[in-house]
Amino acid sequence: MPGTVKKELVGRHKRLAFMNVSGTDGSSVTYTRMTGFTSLSEGKEATEYSRQYVDEATERTDVVGYATSIDFEFDRYTNDPVCEKLATITDDEIVGTAAQVDIVSVDVFTEDSTGRAIARKRTYSVIPDTAGDSTDALTYSGSFSAASEITKGYCTTTDKWQTCTFTEGEIPEE
Repeated sequence: MPGTVKKELVGRHKRLAFMNVSGTDGSSVTYTRMTGFTSLSEGKEATEYSRQYVDEATERTDVVGYATSIDFEFDRYTNDPVCEKLATITDDEIVGTAAQVDIVSVDVFTEDSTGRAIARKRTYSVIPDTAGDSTDALTYSGSFSAASEITKGYCTTTDKWQTCTFTEGEIPEE
């Protein structure tokens, strides 16, 4: 049919995660791709407000908040700044804001002709669970629990999505 847009299934590999491993804030921060992860699944854990009014037969429910977390598991690689940062937090039992990381989630399937893709940035607390739970490789697992609101924006890359730069706001019109 003319004018019909072809739908395509989005592969999981088209949503990439990047971490700020520099420890600096600002618009010029370069985020490093999180590689070697065997699990990186996000749970929204919506908080609901339910009530039933006396003049209605059906209960109403609204979402009033979220307790978002991302369960993770990764194979430990040397010379990988993301692995090193997370392993240090776990192995040295780092606490408080020193155990927080900024993560940008990029939907590379939305990349436009100028190389910009829709992204969301958030600060997470690293909640370690296990280290060394495999005999094949040194593995780490745990979760990232939301420690801030989402900041919507877009990312650009100069190295085929090995690193990216985040910009807050809508993608400008071409």
